[in-house]
Amino acid sequence: MSEHAATPQFATPSIPSPREAVRTATGYWWVLLTAGIAAVAVALVILQFDQASVTTVGILVGLMFLALGVENIALSTLDVPARWAWALFGGLFLVSAIVCFASPEDTFAGIADILGFLFLIVGVWWMIRAFLERAINPLWWLGLISGILMTALAFWTSGQFFIHKAYVLLVFAGIWALIQGITNIVRAFQIRALREEL
Repeated sequence: MSEHAATPQFATPSIPSPREAVRTATGYWWVLLTAGIAAVAVALVILQFDQASVTTVGILVGLMFLALGVENIALSTLDVPARWAWALFGGLFLVSAIVCFASPEDTFAGIADILGFLFLIVGVWWMIRAFLERAINPLWWLGLISGILMTALAFWTSGQFFIHKAYVLLVFAGIWALIQGITNIVRAFQIRALREEL
């Protein structure tokens, strides 16, 4: 037996450097930008309604939940702290989207009834996400302030009558989409700047 055949040959797997891995991940900054622009467009549509179609509002709210769910599930696949929290809230947002699409008319009435609770969930998640991003995002406080404001709106909305809640739903769904869109656009450009630095 030859000496060459008896010696096992092991190839060292090529492991990308952390810098290359981050550069590859930040290459998708445009996805966050697209989601942000879409959320701003949804906000503008909601806030322009004169005589809102209940079905349309139910579907638009479902689309917002779907976008948030997909975004959070996608972020949970990355190597980020507390991936389970991103996945959990992504799943909750996706379930909310399915309910909205199943019955848009009932969704409008149901969401108007539980609007305060929904705003509370969103506000708490924004505050949690702000603290999770604190180490890597210099503008983490923007998410914290948005979460505090959303939580305050949740308690205020819970005390309103149904007819007022229906109007509040239109206004705050638009404001919520606008805040989410602006936040996504800011994050997208932060990620793009990080990519250019690398």
